[in-house]
Amino acid sequence: MQASDVEALFTRGDGAYLCARWRRPIVPVVFGVAEASLPAFKGAIEAVVVLAGHKMAEADPELGANLMIFCFRDWDELLAVPNLEGLVPDLAGVVGRLKVAGANQYRTYRVEADGAIRAALVFLRMDEALTEVPAETLALAQAVQVILLWSERAFAGSSPLARVGERVILRPEIAGVIRAAYDPVLPDVARDKVHALRLAARVVAG
Repeated sequence: MQASDVEALFTRGDGAYLCARWRRPIVPVVFGVAEASLPAFKGAIEAVVVLAGHKMAEADPELGANLMIFCFRDWDELLAVPNLEGLVPDLAGVVGRLKVAGANQYRTYRVEADGAIRAALVFLRMDEALTEVPAETLALAQAVQVILLWSERAFAGSSPLARVGERVILRPEIAGVIRAAYDPVLPDVARDKVHALRLAARVVAG
């Protein structure tokens, strides 16, 4: 990947560059999926965490679970989830905007004082489009999208996944960016576009 390609993955709509990664071990929990689908989600998250060279844990000392994935049929269901308002400010307003937009997924983050990812919440409205996606593919896509704080436009034009024969895999260049972003030499949070040059150099070297 060229440095400009990497830079685009972390450049916001307002032109600001921001790349952030997890500092804490990731502790996932999945709500609303069939028992048979749980291994797909947990396996995908673990695979991406291993790729990054990061860690998972049984519990976060402050939050318990710090990666929460909710699967449901209608956005209004979120309004009945106990204590969710405390994790998603203006929950009713967010739900209203997502309904108007016809969205079927939403991700929001809590961050440390310096901007590193502290927790992530993933909401998947299982409409016809998402229901048709195999659990393994859906899980891998979500795991990739929460391992870093990507730009909201990072995957608007192309998926981070690719089909190879009958298999769906993480695109090698995106895997390279994830691996590079977790290089211990690099900071947990970067707001200077020079960081994209450092990532690109590591992707090429890798």
